[in-house]
Amino acid sequence: MAVSEFLEDLVSHLPALQLLQQVGYQYLTPTEALKLRGGKRSRVVLESILLDQLRNLNQINFKGQSHDFTETNLKNAVDALTSIPFDGLVKTNEQVFDLLTLGKAQEQTIDGNKRSYTLQYIDWEHPENNVYHIADEFEVERTASHELRRPDIVLFVNGIPLAVIECKRPDEHDAVEVGISQHLRNQRKNEIPGLFVYSQLLGSICQNAGKYATAGTPKKFWSTWKEDHAEDLDLKLAKLINTPLSQLQLDRMFESRKLWIVDKMKQLLAAGERLPTPQDRLLYCLFRPERLLEMAFRYIVFDKTQKKIARYQQYFAIGETLARVTKAKGDEQRPGGVIWHTTGSGKSLTMVMLAKALSLEPSIKNPKVVIVTDRVDLDRQIWKTFLACRKSVERAGSGKHLVDLVSQGKADIITTIIDKFESAASTHELRDEGSNVFVLVDESHRSQYGLAHAKMKQVFPNACYIGFTGTPLLKKEKSTATKFGGFIHSYPMRKAVEDKAVTPILYEGRMSEIQGDQKAIDKWFDRITKDLSDEQKADLKKKFRREEELTKTSERLYEIAFDLVTHFCDNFKGTKFKGQFAVSSKAMALKYHQLFEDIGKEYPERRVSSRVIISPPDTREDNETIEEEDMPEIQKFWIKTMDEFGSEKKYLERTIDDFEKKPQPEIIICVDKLLTGFDAPCNTVLYIDKRLRDHNILQAIARVNRLFDGKDFGLVVDYRGIFGALDKAVKKYDALSGFEEEDLEGTFTAVAEEVAKLKERHTHVWSVFNPVQNKQDLEAMQQHLRHEDVRQEFYDTLNDFSKTLQLAMSSAKFHDETPQREVQRYVDDLKYFRNLRAAVKQRYNEAVDYKEYEDQIRNMVDKYIGADEVKQIVQPVNIFEVDNLDDELKDIEGQAAKADFIASRVKKTCTEKMEEDPVLYQKLSEVIDEAIKAYLDKRMSEEEYLKKMFEVWNEAKDQGSSKVPSELRSDPEAKAYFRLLLDGFEKIAARSGQNAESDVGHAVDETPTMRNDLAGIAAETALKAKKIIDEKKIRDWVDNRDVENAMINDLDDLMFATKGRYELALTGEDIDEILEGIMRVAKRREVQK
Repeated sequence: MAVSEFLEDLVSHLPALQLLQQVGYQYLTPTEALKLRGGKRSRVVLESILLDQLRNLNQINFKGQSHDFTETNLKNAVDALTSIPFDGLVKTNEQVFDLLTLGKAQEQTIDGNKRSYTLQYIDWEHPENNVYHIADEFEVERTASHELRRPDIVLFVNGIPLAVIECKRPDEHDAVEVGISQHLRNQRKNEIPGLFVYSQLLGSICQNAGKYATAGTPKKFWSTWKEDHAEDLDLKLAKLINTPLSQLQLDRMFESRKLWIVDKMKQLLAAGERLPTPQDRLLYCLFRPERLLEMAFRYIVFDKTQKKIARYQQYFAIGETLARVTKAKGDEQRPGGVIWHTTGSGKSLTMVMLAKALSLEPSIKNPKVVIVTDRVDLDRQIWKTFLACRKSVERAGSGKHLVDLVSQGKADIITTIIDKFESAASTHELRDEGSNVFVLVDESHRSQYGLAHAKMKQVFPNACYIGFTGTPLLKKEKSTATKFGGFIHSYPMRKAVEDKAVTPILYEGRMSEIQGDQKAIDKWFDRITKDLSDEQKADLKKKFRREEELTKTSERLYEIAFDLVTHFCDNFKGTKFKGQFAVSSKAMALKYHQLFEDIGKEYPERRVSSRVIISPPDTREDNETIEEEDMPEIQKFWIKTMDEFGSEKKYLERTIDDFEKKPQPEIIICVDKLLTGFDAPCNTVLYIDKRLRDHNILQAIARVNRLFDGKDFGLVVDYRGIFGALDKAVKKYDALSGFEEEDLEGTFTAVAEEVAKLKERHTHVWSVFNPVQNKQDLEAMQQHLRHEDVRQEFYDTLNDFSKTLQLAMSSAKFHDETPQREVQRYVDDLKYFRNLRAAVKQRYNEAVDYKEYEDQIRNMVDKYIGADEVKQIVQPVNIFEVDNLDDELKDIEGQAAKADFIASRVKKTCTEKMEEDPVLYQKLSEVIDEAIKAYLDKRMSEEEYLKKMFEVWNEAKDQGSSKVPSELRSDPEAKAYFRLLLDGFEKIAARSGQNAESDVGHAVDETPTMRNDLAGIAAETALKAKKIIDEKKIRDWVDNRDVENAMINDLDDLMFATKGRYELALTGEDIDEILEGIMRVAKRREVQK
């Protein structure tokens, strides 16, 4: 029985095309797709289809009569969409988005009346009125180049390319990520951004997985999709994917594909029904016509310089909210509810999208949305988000301002804080009884209940109240949540971590290290002073225990400060990651800041930059004299800061901006500010010396769970012992005792729990080499990694081990509980494996993946191994750029390793340049494969293997010039044609029994006309073919079918003349095959120029 093959076409590409046709798309062959854009690969809109649809969708209603738009106006609308100047991907995409969603206004005169009427490009409300097409291998010309890119699948709505999909084979390593990377490359300004300025939805699929995004989305924000209420989804899909396409649909889909692919696909289709795949689910749930239009129209926002599309939890939360609020009949009050989406998963964006969805909902007339928070900084943040998303929004600056905005209907969207409601309701007669008012209340578990909720009801008695919270509701709050109408949708931390919408949070308590018994304190002291001299250690110990000079409190603060800066310097300093330090009071914040400064001056290797963020001090307190020098430290700090920055707002904004974008500050010290609503992705470690409980602790630790490049987790380091050693169920801790246990699941994990995996992950690396008998034999270890799949397994397991060891080395508990001998073994093995990785990457010519050089891992290597002890990997260079091969080989030990290095370099070149000279590079590739096999079979010594690879290198370097007639050696194109012709002539000669004296080594200097051997005939014909192609060339000829046909006609005449002159047994099929090869080489070389 034949088995299915893991080929992209068979397992991903063609099944995707099949399903998309079943849900309503019409397939376009590559020829049709090119014709519909005027034969120009630089165009991406199917303009003739768009023009037809503009006619069908748009009518002018004037005095009860319907009128057509003029052809001029229709064509102007096409031009408006297709001629937008490129001004950066997202900015241009936004202009396209505005046209698609708002339409294009055109002036037209009807019965003498000249007015402006709006043309719509897409009927968003009635998907059935649009037309849908798909094209695959959609060729698009790169910017300022003739080179082409071929996105796998492009989806068109009314001829506009709204979606692009890349398909990959599922056995490819990180297949979905490879597809995402391809998308990101293609969106660059020197690639094919002209396609992506129209894109609303992008997909990367590989049969068993898939992710989606929108134009400009960075890799880390590509998302998975999970359908809520999907009980019958697979039944629907099974019916769709197992319903046969018509024979016409199959013929069109197979038209441009290789026959052997078509045969295999037919076998698969005939084998019987198949099960739905994750790829099928993603395509159906996001790319079927009605869902694609809904996502594009309702669930996309532009936030400053970014374009964002809803994640699945946002889509379903908004969908369920709309379903709930639209149930009301007439003027009755609309039911509300609570949306619980874990902090960091995009709650503020959900509010924005819900406000947009409410404003677009046709069944709600003149909706008014009021956003209420309980803090000024949250109010400012949400207001800015709405502004950035281009929604008309007003921010109520006072109770009176709120009264004006509400009573006069001055804004569709109002943001305010809860205090303004109390002021407005208490001091003004303010009441809006409309039932189309929606009050969206942020962090609805706190002040919004009780009196504050009553005040809001007093102002908006008939409003629909929708609460948003990022943390679970306390047990006692769940009953009062009914005031909002119960839960609408929940997305707890566990799901967010599973979906990689946020990073997991790891927790380590360090209070016992500093506040424990003498034995624990001594261990801690030895660990943090490991790199200090004896004199420095003695001096530091005095500072820790000078009870006569320091109060207990000051002593404790110094110990914590020293531990903190040591931890930060060992693990985060010099990286792109930053830290936050939550302390109990303003005085303590300033004290820690000064301690960091003092420690940095005395121990430069522990210098950490910090800034303090506090609210203004009460100047009435803590004064003892009228002298300025006696002014409390907090007041002095505040006056100095205001003198420098001008205002609290400017200081806060400048500090946050520097924290996110500049090297300093590395740590922000705060009391209450920035423990909620502070979303800096680089914020990776939260140090705590402050009592926190309930929502406060959950809000605070969520500051470090935002996604960021290279960030695997957020870390919480606790100096207050909030959770002790975290050795029991989370719900047992007093700080979180008010929550339900299931609501806290997945909130955070003990560092020790993750570190416990170190031994297993260490074993996993060694297990890759189980087949190697002598693991001290470096050559055997390297040869075991010859195959790419084995190397990849090694890299993956080493990466896991490295990250876990890095975390372990940052943990006090690990150092205290693990014998030094065992720690050293882990460190030594890491050094060995990293050097082995460097050696095989060089030996097998692999590009450097800089993800493997994460800053934190580098810091650990530098500290515990030494930078000089680990071999650095160099990025491979093109063989044509290498002047001296011996220089490249000097650091590689062993003849076989040198030979493998050469083989890998040349093999890669063969792959990259195969289409430029297929016969040469195919032959070199085969010679390399044969030599490697001979060496592994012990039929060739290391010395012979290396000698053979030197020969291959030299032949590749001079592009086979030594084995062609002299008159061709300076002409790369003619050489490639010569080899194609000679290869074809030799095959024909062998078939017909003709004498094929093609070894030109003994007669290469004779003129072609003097030689009647196949090499001479091929050389003469190659030069003539080159002349024909050169004479016919014009600008952009590779896309000009007429020029190509003219070339082929003349080349055909040449081949028939050559056949007759030399009596070659060439058939028509032989000539076609040779000419196809010559034209393919000519085109490839032209676009490479």
